[in-house]
Amino acid sequence: MKIYNTFKVLFLAWGIPLMAYAQANSRWQQRVEYQMEIDFDVQKHQFKGEQKLTYFNNSPDTLHKVFYHLYFNAFQPGSMMDVRSRTIADPDRRVQDRIYHLKSDEIGYHNVRKLTQNGKVLQFSTEGTTLEVTLAEPVLPGKKVVFEMSFESQVPVQIRRSGRMNKEGIDYTMTQWFPKMAEYDYQGWHADPYIGREFHGVWGDFDVKINIDSSYVLGGTGVLQNPQEVGHGYQMPFKKLKRPASQKLTWHFAAKNVHDFAWAADPDYQHVKYKVEGGPELHFLYQEDSLTKSWKKFPEYMGRFFQLMGERFGKYPYAQYSFIQGGDGGMEYPMCTMITGHRKLESLVGVGVHEGAHSWFQGMLATNEALYPWMDEGFTSFGEAYVMDKLFKRNLPNPYFKSYLGYFRMIELDIQEPMSTHADFYKKNATYGITSYNKGAVFLAQLEYVIGKEAFDKGMLRYFYEWRFKHPNINDFIRVMEKESGLELDWYKEQFVNSTNTIDYAIKSVMDNEGNKTLVSLERAGEMPMPLDIVVTLKNGKREYYYIPLRIMRGEKQETLFNMERVLKPDWPWTYPEYNLSLPYSLSEIESIVIDPTYRLADFNRTNNVYPLENNSVKFYDVSGEEVKP
Repeated sequence: MKIYNTFKVLFLAWGIPLMAYAQANSRWQQRVEYQMEIDFDVQKHQFKGEQKLTYFNNSPDTLHKVFYHLYFNAFQPGSMMDVRSRTIADPDRRVQDRIYHLKSDEIGYHNVRKLTQNGKVLQFSTEGTTLEVTLAEPVLPGKKVVFEMSFESQVPVQIRRSGRMNKEGIDYTMTQWFPKMAEYDYQGWHADPYIGREFHGVWGDFDVKINIDSSYVLGGTGVLQNPQEVGHGYQMPFKKLKRPASQKLTWHFAAKNVHDFAWAADPDYQHVKYKVEGGPELHFLYQEDSLTKSWKKFPEYMGRFFQLMGERFGKYPYAQYSFIQGGDGGMEYPMCTMITGHRKLESLVGVGVHEGAHSWFQGMLATNEALYPWMDEGFTSFGEAYVMDKLFKRNLPNPYFKSYLGYFRMIELDIQEPMSTHADFYKKNATYGITSYNKGAVFLAQLEYVIGKEAFDKGMLRYFYEWRFKHPNINDFIRVMEKESGLELDWYKEQFVNSTNTIDYAIKSVMDNEGNKTLVSLERAGEMPMPLDIVVTLKNGKREYYYIPLRIMRGEKQETLFNMERVLKPDWPWTYPEYNLSLPYSLSEIESIVIDPTYRLADFNRTNNVYPLENNSVKFYDVSGEEVKP
């Protein structure tokens, strides 16, 4: 916890206004305060909403328009999501042509009936999943405005993320379910249409009242304000109260400093709570049957998950978190996730860990996922691999190596696109998935190789505490890592993120040199330059670690391997295709030479990393010296 104490001064309570966060590094944030009252008709799968939105313009710009997201409109024949799914080379199997065949009582929609600005009626137009609004008066920098909206909506049949009656029989998964103000930041408006990818939202507070049939049990973002009135056990200790005989009940939720609000409802939900020592109260809502037996053991694993994530990546600051059966797989939201529940224990824990880890990278850091989906999904996959290795005591030398294999597969299939591609514009769903999840995780695991584990671990904590609640971008992350490591890293970002250049280093030749020395000719066969770790094993059992930095790093990492003394060699200028490494012993003394024995370098052709090739006794190791099976 020494690292945590170092950054304790940066740990801000989640109730502090967001303007205070912006002052830390001059990254201003817009702010919203939502008050919503929802009247839900479970017979028609429709609801009416009254929304009061107080919008704070903390930007230096005068706003003449605003934009709302109308996500449910995507679930209509002919929508952009529908057409994209029917025309992309490899459609999402959950969507395919299902939207195209929806009937009028199965589609989703938002109909905005009235919208006012400080009491003045506004003109607006609906353009697919976006509401374009011309303001009656411009909103000046530093000023706030109150928008009041009346709207009517229909919940679509479950297709993607949100909807009614998912494949496991959950009645309502209410995600992307309300007219939501688009984000405006230093890059302007982000009123992206809902095609099916990721999201970007404004920080703020939510006060939501949902009036629904009394047979339903609800869970979601925020903390329930009226457990006694709804007769459900959100208090500790659990005490289920008798529900009133009225036809409907109002569930009142409140959440502070979140960028979205999601909920789910089902009459058969079981509700279990688990208090994490030194952490949040966890809530589990699921249908108890023969297919959800794993949920009995689920809470204990998730409690340990929050502890592990807090130690490695930063402390979770909210009072609670909910794991809710629903949706179409797994999808993250502030303070909760929707996951399908008919899973064996390891699968259930795996999806819970992945979606829960989003609370750090999507929930609190909240990079613009449309522009940088890999900074959410990839960082989350990295956290997932780390936690799963600990939870199930796998003790893998490189817990992230499956992500490397996925990335190598993409290279092999020749379907790469730069990681800087906008999430909606990838040519293939497969490329989006492998790039965002696998290559995004490799970006971090390989960065640890570049700057060293100690600097990397400190950098991840520093990144969290300096940039949470501020929507950081790739440059913000790289600068943190540069400050922590003392190295220049812009080349790493440019090569691995903004290009599809690949890494391939080779031992080109090994020969005697002057009788008592050996000359190793190394080759950069791939396009992307990288520093090299090389381990030489002698026939007498001695091992030596040689480290070759890149000149453009302007320094070297501070890391040793296998508790061996490191031999620092001259920098390798990246334009040089070859590098000569002189070893102080004869060729006859050498048992093996290995480039990157820890498997952290994303070298897609490892057949040329070993000398001699025919020596099957060559071993690969992690940073602690544990053997890795190639």
